[in-house]
Amino acid sequence: MTEVLNHLLDGYHRFRTTGWSHNRERWDQLGQGQAPEVMVIACSDSRVDPSQIFDVDPGTIFVVRNVAALVPPFETTPGHHGVSAALEFAVQVLKVKEVVVMGHGLCGGCKAALTQDLKGAEVGQGGFVADWISMLDDAREPVAEAYGTTGREAERAMEQAAVKVSLDNLMTFPCVKSKVAKGDLKLRGAFFAIADGVLHLLDEDSGKFAPVD
Repeated sequence: MTEVLNHLLDGYHRFRTTGWSHNRERWDQLGQGQAPEVMVIACSDSRVDPSQIFDVDPGTIFVVRNVAALVPPFETTPGHHGVSAALEFAVQVLKVKEVVVMGHGLCGGCKAALTQDLKGAEVGQGGFVADWISMLDDAREPVAEAYGTTGREAERAMEQAAVKVSLDNLMTFPCVKSKVAKGDLKLRGAFFAIADGVLHLLDEDSGKFAPVD
């Protein structure tokens, strides 16, 4: 076995000792089904694991992770709509009460959207990523105009703008829009700053992110 796999298996053995054996009652409950009350849409970045950041037990949050924590707009065109399928399942089947879109600092996807370095790249050479983050093209324009396309201030503005794009796109889904209108579902924006480990929440009224007290 490789050193990488051995490292993972060491973690698995620790989990069996501390995570599984000490929480058998919880795992027995989860064996009967799941009932998370919140869905978290986060980035695939290895540094921003929602379960670790929110320090929750298994079965507490329904998580979808992808490049830049993006939610595509509602569409019914043929294809494989992974985020849309997960969202539909969380909202319609699991009936979660909240959906949290969590962006983060130092996001490579948002940085690429800002610099446009992957624009026109071929599939296999960054083309898939370029196509995915093109959802941020409209949001990029005011950010680039205000802050330029390089530097931490511009990157942070792009990262937080991306959260708002996903929140707007969530409201294009009929099932989401209907439940939000009825008060059965709440949408929230969040931002985790890797550099200092501080979580920020989006204030709906001001449109700004503020650190959690």
